[in-house]
Amino acid sequence: MAALPPDSFHPDKTSDRAMTRRTFLRSTAALSGLTALAASLSPLRELGDFTSTEEFLQKYYKELNPDEMAKVLKRIERDVERQYGIRPHVRDLKPMDGVEFVYCLNLTRCIGCRKCVHACVAENNLSRSPEIQYIRVLKLPHGSLDVEKADHNYTTKQVPEKGFFYMPVQCQQCKNPPCVKVCPVNATWQESDGITVIDYDWCIGCRYCEAACPYWARRFNFAKPEVPKERVNPNMSYLGNRPRKQGVMEKCHFCIQRTRAGRYPACLEVCPVGARKFGNILDPESEVSYILREKRVFIQLKEEMGTSPRFFYYFEK
Repeated sequence: MAALPPDSFHPDKTSDRAMTRRTFLRSTAALSGLTALAASLSPLRELGDFTSTEEFLQKYYKELNPDEMAKVLKRIERDVERQYGIRPHVRDLKPMDGVEFVYCLNLTRCIGCRKCVHACVAENNLSRSPEIQYIRVLKLPHGSLDVEKADHNYTTKQVPEKGFFYMPVQCQQCKNPPCVKVCPVNATWQESDGITVIDYDWCIGCRYCEAACPYWARRFNFAKPEVPKERVNPNMSYLGNRPRKQGVMEKCHFCIQRTRAGRYPACLEVCPVGARKFGNILDPESEVSYILREKRVFIQLKEEMGTSPRFFYYFEK
C-alpha cells in the first residue's frame, strides 16, 4: 500500500484517504480492538507512564467541551497523584481578551548567572534525569551577535566575564511560527495571546517541529522524564507544566500556568539584575510597550527568517 501524503494525517482533513488519529478512534470497526490494546497498556500505567484507555480515546483539545475537559483534568490529577504521591491542581487556562504577551530582555544587564534556567526547570516540572532545560544562555564577545558561534556550555566560576555579554535564548513565541506549519497532526498551535502551545496527549513525537525551529527551542523526551517527587510543582496547566511522557515534544510556553493567571514567568521573578521584562504589548501603558517605544536598539533573533519573534533583545546606552 502506498504511503499517504503528510497532509492526510492533518486533524482537519476529512477525505476518504485521511485516516487521522481522530477518525481512527471514531471508527466502529476499530473500537473492537481498543479494549485489547488498553489491556496491553495497563502494565505501563503501573510504571507511571500515565497510559490509559481514557487518555488514549481523548478527543482533540479544541473539540473538548467544558465537561469533557473537566474529566480530563481530573484524570490527570489522579495520574499525577498515583505517580508522585501529591494532589496537584490542574487547570485549563484560556487566553485573556485584549492580551498579546511579549518578552523584552536587557542584554546590558544580563550577567549570565543562569538562575533563570534553573527557575524554569523547577517551575515547569522539567525532567532532571535526563536533564531538560528550556533556556540556553549564550556567551558572546562584545561586538558580536553571531549566535552560531556562541558558547552555551561555559563553566567559568564567576560571571560576568570581562569582554563578554550574555544572551538567554528560549522559545521566541513567533508570530509566524514554522513549528506550527509542519506539525502533521495539529498538536502544536498558536493562541490568541501569542503563546504557541503543545498538547502532549496529541503529539506523535515525529520531531518535525524540532527540525523546523531555527532557535533550538523544542525539546524531545527520548527517555521517560524523571522529576523527584519532593520537587514536583503541584500548580499545573493542561497546556503548560503538567508531567510529560516519553516520546513527546515540549518547550517554553511563557509559564502559561502563571502568566494567564496574572503572574510573571518564573525566569523573570528570579533574575537578580532585572534584565527580563514581560507584559501585554496591546496595553500602551505596559512596561514592554514603553521599552519597545522608547529604546533605540532592538534585536529580534534571526529576524531575516521572517518568523517575527515576540521576544525582543535590547541594550542600554
